[in-house]
Amino acid sequence: MAEIVYPQGCRPITDDLGPDELVRRLKVLAHTLQGLGQDEGMYQQYIPLAIHLADEFFLTHPSRDVQLLIACCIADVLRVYAPEAPYKDQEQVKTIFLFLINQLQGLRDPKDPAFKRYFYLLENLAYVKSFNMCFELEDCQEIFCALFSLMFKIVNTEHSSKVKSFMLDVLCPLITESDVVSNELLNVMLINLIEPTKREHKHAYGLAKELIIKTSETLEPYIQAFFNHVLILGKEDKELLIFSKVYELIYELYQCCPSLLLAVLPQLECKLKSAQFHERLSGVALLARMFSEPGSELAKQYPALWRAFLGRFNDISVPIRIKCVQYCMHFLVHHPDLRKDITETLKLRQHDAHEQVRYEVVMAIIATAQRDFQAVAESEDLLHFVRERTLDKKFKIRKEAMSGLAMIYKKFLTEDSVPPATEKAVQWIKDKILHGYYMTALEDRLLVERLLNTSLVPYTLPAPVRMQKLYYLMSNVDDNATKAFIELQKHQLAVRRTVAEWIDLHRKPQTPAVQKELISKVLHISSKFLPESVKAQEFLNKFSVHMKQAPELLQGMETILNPNVSCEVCVRTTSNVLKKLGQPVMTNLYYNTVKMLLERVSSVMIDHDSLLILVGYVEGAVKGTDPSIAEECGIELKKCAERGLKLLVMLSFVFPAHFLHEDVLNRLTSLLELDDEAVAPHILAALTFLGKYRPLGEACPSLFPKLIVLCKAYAEVGTPKQAKNAVRCLFVNVPEQRTQIFTEILETLKTTLSPHSEHYRTAIVTLGHIAHNLPDNFPVHIKNIVSRKIVKELLVREGGGGPNAPGDDWCSEDELPEETRCKLEGLKCMARWLLGLKKDELSAQKTFRMLNAFIVHKGDLLQVNSQNQLSKAEMAHLRLAAGAAMLKICEQKGVGDQFTAEQFYNLSHLMIDNVPQVRETFAAKLHKGLSKGIPNKCLPLDFMGMYALAGREPDRRVRSIVRQYMMADVVRRREYVRNITVGTKVERAVSQLPHILPDYMLVFAVPVLTHDPAFTNFDNVAQLKTVKQCLWFILEPLITRNDFYCYGFYKSLVERMKNHKDALNESDDAVNYKLWAVCDLAMSVIWARSQSFELRDFPSDARIPSMYFAPQSDYFVNTRVFLPPELQFQPKRQASNPDVNARGKKRPRPLVDEAFANDVEPSEASDTQIQLPGLEQPPETDLEEPANKRTISE
Repeated sequence: MAEIVYPQGCRPITDDLGPDELVRRLKVLAHTLQGLGQDEGMYQQYIPLAIHLADEFFLTHPSRDVQLLIACCIADVLRVYAPEAPYKDQEQVKTIFLFLINQLQGLRDPKDPAFKRYFYLLENLAYVKSFNMCFELEDCQEIFCALFSLMFKIVNTEHSSKVKSFMLDVLCPLITESDVVSNELLNVMLINLIEPTKREHKHAYGLAKELIIKTSETLEPYIQAFFNHVLILGKEDKELLIFSKVYELIYELYQCCPSLLLAVLPQLECKLKSAQFHERLSGVALLARMFSEPGSELAKQYPALWRAFLGRFNDISVPIRIKCVQYCMHFLVHHPDLRKDITETLKLRQHDAHEQVRYEVVMAIIATAQRDFQAVAESEDLLHFVRERTLDKKFKIRKEAMSGLAMIYKKFLTEDSVPPATEKAVQWIKDKILHGYYMTALEDRLLVERLLNTSLVPYTLPAPVRMQKLYYLMSNVDDNATKAFIELQKHQLAVRRTVAEWIDLHRKPQTPAVQKELISKVLHISSKFLPESVKAQEFLNKFSVHMKQAPELLQGMETILNPNVSCEVCVRTTSNVLKKLGQPVMTNLYYNTVKMLLERVSSVMIDHDSLLILVGYVEGAVKGTDPSIAEECGIELKKCAERGLKLLVMLSFVFPAHFLHEDVLNRLTSLLELDDEAVAPHILAALTFLGKYRPLGEACPSLFPKLIVLCKAYAEVGTPKQAKNAVRCLFVNVPEQRTQIFTEILETLKTTLSPHSEHYRTAIVTLGHIAHNLPDNFPVHIKNIVSRKIVKELLVREGGGGPNAPGDDWCSEDELPEETRCKLEGLKCMARWLLGLKKDELSAQKTFRMLNAFIVHKGDLLQVNSQNQLSKAEMAHLRLAAGAAMLKICEQKGVGDQFTAEQFYNLSHLMIDNVPQVRETFAAKLHKGLSKGIPNKCLPLDFMGMYALAGREPDRRVRSIVRQYMMADVVRRREYVRNITVGTKVERAVSQLPHILPDYMLVFAVPVLTHDPAFTNFDNVAQLKTVKQCLWFILEPLITRNDFYCYGFYKSLVERMKNHKDALNESDDAVNYKLWAVCDLAMSVIWARSQSFELRDFPSDARIPSMYFAPQSDYFVNTRVFLPPELQFQPKRQASNPDVNARGKKRPRPLVDEAFANDVEPSEASDTQIQLPGLEQPPETDLEEPANKRTISE
């Protein structure tokens, strides 16, 4: 071994020196080596020293300082001798570089006293690219992996940019100047881009990112090869972590250096079409994120990949469809250029068969509206998707859709300007939300009540603004929404009253009777007013105990339920009550149940102060002194005044206590004095409701005399509408002075109740209403006036017609001659008089005979051929008015039961009158009578049978309206049956069923169709086909939309009817044959349309009404079929047709195009939606038999 030569001033370095001495000598040597330049060939004499320094003794010396100084010396040796290092042995070179890497660990702590030397070591290695020597080693990748791993491990927040820069200078050449970059080295680098390193070691992430950007050109082919390996060939190296994180890696690489992936991204298309669910899901999750990033141009750069991604919205797998939809919000917010594509895909997904996908569609659109209102506001389509989902079959979806629309509406109320699409949408949003009250589920109704108070008329607004918003709402909603608003207010009033009664019981001594009543009230409240009645009952009982223990809770409830409570106090008290019930979290079911109840009973919209403001607005609109409210509502002043008056009438019914203040009543009375004849009826109607709550004589004595004078004047010489409301108003408000006041009015009527008086029509109306309201006060007097003045001098007297009569088949009532209009009021007057009498059966029979005559003679009672013969329009009005009067009388038990079967059939003929307006109006009156208080205050079930005649209604619009009426009546009756059969008195309820169940419609429809004048012959095929269509018209809702449909019940019903004969014409075979033919037709329809043929028990027996059906002898069995052969049917039998027999075999699956193998079958909109009874109806189905049944029956 050559002799070791040391530079001048340096002493020998030997292994027998002590650590301190060794450190001293090494410092001098290191300092000297630092000063040497890179002069080639000058320092050959120091080669033995360089080899000596790399001796294993020094490299493994226990002293950290010795190792550091040796590393610095070796680094300088590598610098001085570059590019030819004095170390030639490969193992030695490897050992030296691993030693240097180990020394670089000292860079970890910049506060270390020796950090400067470590930094010098790094700088030196970077400066000369010393690690490039390793390229010639077989194990170079192992050394590089160790070096890269160390750098990523030690880089931290305390390192200056200079340190990081030198780190990069060391690492970059090892990639850019290398012949190969191994997967192991890629793994070491790329693993820093993904979780958890990205989150836990941000500086390693930053270093890796910079390194990749600087070396991207070199890395591109290696990264591409790596992804090819995984994405195309599907090969994985389990030992390398990046193989399991491919999709995360693509995302992060795209973030830091998109150019690396130019050839990789198109390969993802094959992953989107993979047969493996997890591959498709990972591909979709990655691309959804990349495409939707703010500022991403990916969709433009890779259009084919974008189309492939859109295809996954239709993936067969639910999680993938959900993942696609969840990212839609980001697309809609960040990429206006992609909105069209996303809207198209959402259109299909909002009808998805899976509820979670539909839910996510709604959530995506609503989340978009919250983040960027403009994105949704500009698209009518997106808002329409949410609109459609308000009728979803699942409540959680309906809830989000309704709440989202309400949020948009609230935003519209509070912002000064909104896009035109939103203005347009707001027109239907308020209607749509209120229509939710037509839903049968209680959850929907509670939701609408909450949204009304939080969004449509936000309770947080100050009273003047709140009343403006209420006025705006009620001025712009449609009729159905108005009805829903009224129904909502009535319902809340009922809840308030019941809960108030329950709360009052807590103040009474707790006797067994009170305890029993408490239990009954809780049962009533939980079953009728809250969802999930069993849980609700438990929590209401708990709340009851709580109130007994905490008097302030009970007092709070009494305050909330006080009819005079102000909105502010109500809100504050509700909040205080809730604070005492625990944490407001989803899991606190007790809190949520009581909160739900409080939402229903608290009155936060109207109080005395706000009502005074509202009356002021209405007064301004009515008098025309303040047109600003009409401008605010966006409608003309006259309509605005009318809507305001209607709103006051409705509020007077729900919140009468707030009206009973002198300031409010003064303003209402001042409106009564106006000349405008449209105003008084509304104000009088409002005062009538107030009188029912508390007579105004007690509430406001000072105003009362003035009110009596005004009402008397209206009753005597006002318009008919004013007179009607004035009589009602006086009746409820003057209980003490009734006889005196009405005697005076009747005296006046003696003079005005004459054809020559200008107030003749008003007098007739006043008489009718007095007779209705006070039947016992003037029984003889009024009966005489009715028989003489109304019947003899008006109804059976020739009148009407003449040159002024309208020439068409129909006209508005205003266009009729005055005499005919008086006759119409006379018919109504008769009906009101009878309704007042309630039990005068003889008068009822006479009246029915007269009304029946009007109908039979088509309105022309006297059938006179004089010059003044009635016009067609007058006759139409008169027969319609007679029909309406009959319907009205039939609502009242007693007098209403006096009609005969013949009169019933004649009345039903108005459903097929030759004037369409008569048919439509009569059907509306029929529906109104049937939908009143079931079961005692409405028309009997017999009248449901009249709907059958609408089956041959030629006008499609009218037919559709009548069908809507019928469906609503069927649903209402079913609801009532459901309510009465849940409880203790089930036996009593079951006995009522034949009078309530809509299924009994058929028993009344059959005789009505038998007596249809157009049905003349039992074997006329054309006529029978029409009858069949009529039968299907009523049977469709009974069979296809009935959870409790029972084939056995209908079969029994029809068979029993067929074993009877017609009660009106018992011995007339022609009529009986028609009756039995209709029964056979009904059976054929039932057989053709039934899905199941169970003969199970039905809650009620098949009863046949004796009024329309006469019994046969006990042994009579009607087995003959009364239908022509082409309309007959055979019972189901096994067909011998070989094609039908082939059904047992498995059908071959249709060939599926490979491209669509992963796609889902499209869903029909109707599969995911429910229909609102009485509001939105499903399309009517035709009576064609299903194909398979048709082949069998043929």
